[in-house]
Amino acid sequence: MAVGDKLSHSQVGFFNEAGELGASHPQFNEICTALYEREVISLAHSEITNLSLLKRRMGGLPYHVKAIARYMVNNDTSTNPSPLKVDTHNGSWYAKQSQKCPGINHLDDTEKRKIWYKKNAEYGLVVPVLVLSIEGSHIELDSIDMVNQDNTQLHLNKSGWFANSGENINSSTQLDDFSSPKALSVRNKVLLRPSKPIITAACCGHAWSFKSKRSPRALTLREMRLSTQINWKNFTRPNK
Repeated sequence: MAVGDKLSHSQVGFFNEAGELGASHPQFNEICTALYEREVISLAHSEITNLSLLKRRMGGLPYHVKAIARYMVNNDTSTNPSPLKVDTHNGSWYAKQSQKCPGINHLDDTEKRKIWYKKNAEYGLVVPVLVLSIEGSHIELDSIDMVNQDNTQLHLNKSGWFANSGENINSSTQLDDFSSPKALSVRNKVLLRPSKPIITAACCGHAWSFKSKRSPRALTLREMRLSTQINWKNFTRPNK
């Protein structure tokens, strides 16, 4: 009963504070509510069995939700504006979806990828990962949390180790094998070189089958947080 009371008071405090912070932004509360509800539903259907981990995730919700909402309502007036539009009702980004996944055209871009990541790979950099499966393709946002000494390999927070050519070191599938039905029977990932079309598709959750566009997927709270940390001028770290 005490846990329930504590959670209830935490939720009340969250919405009260959100109202104060968003007083000058009519859409702030709507975005907060959409993000909060989506993440609570996600946590309710997750397979988390560690109560301590679940409590930490719940405890961090107010901070992350408000940070995302503040960024979204100030997007048009910020010094680093994104080309994305805000869907306040769903707490998400939207932009026109291309007919085909922009990441597919970059599968043979290995040399340019090597050069770019050799120069720019560093801790905290937000990067796009192409996800291919039997259902189709989409692009996810991830971040670098480790780089080897000569920038030839890097580790992403969610997706693991990649060569700076884009190849997933955790996978035995080669980049030129993705046309194979056998290769696509499991999810395969390719680290892409960031570009405006690629990052836009990732932020908006755009998805494709092998014949047409699919309905956008809902980004996780983690991906939404990463979408607020992108340097839209050149996709390197903001302090560069």
